[in-house]
Amino acid sequence: MRQNISEIEWNTRLELTAAYHLAGKFGWTDLIYTHFTARVPGEEGCFLINPFGLHFHEITPTNLIKVNFNGEVISETEYEANPTSAVVHGTIHDVRPDVLCTLHLHTANGVAVSSTKDGLLPLSQHALHLYDEIAYHDYEGIALDEDEKVTIAHDLGDKKVMLMKNHGTLTAGASIPEAFMLMYMLEKAAEIQVKTLAQGLPICTIPKNVCERAYAQALAKRGKHLKLEWMALLRLLDTPYVRPLLNEEHPLANAA
Repeated sequence: MRQNISEIEWNTRLELTAAYHLAGKFGWTDLIYTHFTARVPGEEGCFLINPFGLHFHEITPTNLIKVNFNGEVISETEYEANPTSAVVHGTIHDVRPDVLCTLHLHTANGVAVSSTKDGLLPLSQHALHLYDEIAYHDYEGIALDEDEKVTIAHDLGDKKVMLMKNHGTLTAGASIPEAFMLMYMLEKAAEIQVKTLAQGLPICTIPKNVCERAYAQALAKRGKHLKLEWMALLRLLDTPYVRPLLNEEHPLANAA
């Protein structure tokens, strides 16, 4: 298989596989459900996704499957794609050419925060990394209805982070590392919020002007820090799929 695909697609497969394994390491799994996708640069109308039925730790660069925006499998494989992938990921990749990767999760903390009226609150520095960057999408049932494509596209707009109410979390990045780090901040902020509110104690609120300043500070450093964060995360994994990404010739390897 390696001989039949381009270098850029192989590199995308390696990074997407790493994202799945890191998510498994962080406990972001939900049996065989939820999914990460990445479009193949230079290849229109399709994206890579995990085979439906495999756990995150079972994902490899070679068993990732390629589907079109309608969720139809277009690569040679024995697997199928989760049918919700077309409504969620196919829609976003179709309407947002700036998005290379989307991540969607059903973690307990993410679903808990998505199920509250006010959503993610500016309670922590992690939350401020995403301040004024979060979209919200109402729950419409399991994402199988073609009509939901319209509302997902409308609700996400030009944002990169979305809370799917009563459902879970979603991030959309210009790269796999960006989508992953946005999800890290979102999940960490959700966890902190759940634990903070569970204490039942008075909450220290952050003034709006401070929230805006902290967000601007984080945004200004996001690009530089993203490279350092992603390489540090890759070094947590002991798999043959990661070693090429740590090679000195990899574009992120010399980020420091």
